[in-house]
Amino acid sequence: MKRFNKSVYSIALAAVAISLTACSDNDNDPVEEIVEVEPVPVVSTYEVSVVNLTAGQPASPIAVALHGSDVALWSVGESSSDGLALLAESGDNTEFLANENLLVTASAEGPTPPGESVVVSISIEDNDMSAMTVASMLGNTNDAFTGFTGMDLSTLEVGDSVTHYTHAYDAGTEANTESADDVPGPAAGGEGPSEGREPHDFVTLHPGVVTLEGGLSSSVLTNDQRFDNPVLKISVTRME
Repeated sequence: MKRFNKSVYSIALAAVAISLTACSDNDNDPVEEIVEVEPVPVVSTYEVSVVNLTAGQPASPIAVALHGSDVALWSVGESSSDGLALLAESGDNTEFLANENLLVTASAEGPTPPGESVVVSISIEDNDMSAMTVASMLGNTNDAFTGFTGMDLSTLEVGDSVTHYTHAYDAGTEANTESADDVPGPAAGGEGPSEGREPHDFVTLHPGVVTLEGGLSSSVLTNDQRFDNPVLKISVTRME
């Protein structure tokens, strides 16, 4: 009969113990904590420079809006929104810029007189925005406005600039009486917005004002307030 070798058995037990201890230590090793890094928001900033090219038409506070490419705030041949009607008749852009389809909006603090310029900056963080609208009333008119809507910004890189020379539009919401009661600009000082709308309520290109000298007896405007297209020079530059 073989004798049991105690020394060999003891060595084997020791080896198993060491192995178990090593496994136990591995289970207690500290686990590296995964720290999530917040992504830095991508900010796009645009500088909108506006020059009033007219001789006698103050431009109401310039309204600027960023939105999706499927948004257009007016179209020739279609009815004006209430916000556009208020802007075109009085120069008040508050309701126009409150449109729920707009992502970010900005406005100049005051009117831009004839021959002068203003700069409006607007910024937006990560989003699917790809278009811009700029609008303003020609103050010495009944309901003339100017600007552009839905300008594509998707290909405008940082440092790039694009310039538009804008036409005047007639909102079609008020008769062109050019009377002291209805023209809000300094040439007349009227209230501006009127109740109701004209029967032919749709946006058209504006034919220009008809002065008293031109034969409109109700007009308080003179040749100083006449204008031809274009009326504004608008340059948009992507700053970041």
